Amino acid sequence: MQVQIIAVGKIKEKYLREGIAEYEKRLRPYVNLQILELAEEKRHSSVSVSAEKAATEKEGERILAAIPPGSFIIALDVKGTGWSSVELAESFRQRELAGKNQITFVIGGDLGLSLAVLSRSDMRLSLSKMTFTHPMARLLLLEQIYRACRINSGEPYHK
Repeated sequence: MQVQIIAVGKIKEKYLREGIAEYEKRLRPYVNLQILELAEEKRHSSVSVSAEKAATEKEGERILAAIPPGSFIIALDVKGTGWSSVELAESFRQRELAGKNQITFVIGGDLGLSLAVLSRSDMRLSLSKMTFTHPMARLLLLEQIYRACRINSGEPYHK
């Protein structure tokens, strides 16, 4: 399976970079993983709503340009559907059985995702009803992808 994560912004915290690197290593036997970091739009701390929207739209254009053709797109969105780890694993399994093994997860910046990205997405996934930083969401997503791979391989996982 080909899994791509497109994320807006860099990971600044060392502990998160280390956690992400650990899950990248753990995932190597299961998936071909690519993480693509896109730059956040530069803006002043006190910008108008229209300037924030313009920034989100520019980030969205870069996101859409980076998505491989034919990829199943899952946007991380607080208003999205919540899945259990088993449901995520089943989704992966069904995609593989259908011969559609390219999945792209999209994580927006601190302003979220543009309407164009949300409209283009095949589904919206919520990691939790709680709020997480976008860098932390990347680590949590990788852990859940790893867990789904272990479930599909019949290996033990923590419930």
